[in-house]
Amino acid sequence: MSEEKELNNQEAEAKNQGEGTVNDQAQEAVEVEAPKEPTFEDKFNELNDKYMRIHAEFDNYRKRTNKEKLDIIGSANASLLKDLLPVMDDFERAMANNENIEDVKSMKEGFSLIFNKFKMTLENKGVKPMIVDGEVFDADIHEAIANIPAPKKKLKGKVIEAVEKGYYLNDKVIRYAKVVVGQ
Repeated sequence: MSEEKELNNQEAEAKNQGEGTVNDQAQEAVEVEAPKEPTFEDKFNELNDKYMRIHAEFDNYRKRTNKEKLDIIGSANASLLKDLLPVMDDFERAMANNENIEDVKSMKEGFSLIFNKFKMTLENKGVKPMIVDGEVFDADIHEAIANIPAPKKKLKGKVIEAVEKGYYLNDKVIRYAKVVVGQ
């Protein structure tokens, strides 16, 4: 019987040890699973890191968009210049042909054709001249270079003569008209 008792004691001890191990493991798991309360320093470091990343992303975005703007402007200029090259070629041919020509009428006709080609190229790009003669003086689109007595009362405060044409590019003034205004 004593052997039997001893065996039961050993089994009970083994059982208790096994349960103790399981309980210890459960307590450790609870401790590991329990989230730590972040400290203010941790929160500060996290927010500072987010701020630095956002700042870097914005800086990269700004640099990229500036580069894209410069590329767009460069390609727009290239397109205009490419369209003006045929006009330049026409002028060179006209100058070469005009060295030995005595017919003034054909020379005038050639220059008129080149002028019209140049004018059409500009119009296709959105450039159009201002029509200012007889219009009321407007400081937003006109630049008065002289005031003269109006020849007629109805021309008082109006543009009498355009000394230099003004131009629009897609309805935006790119060069103001220099005008003489009647007083």
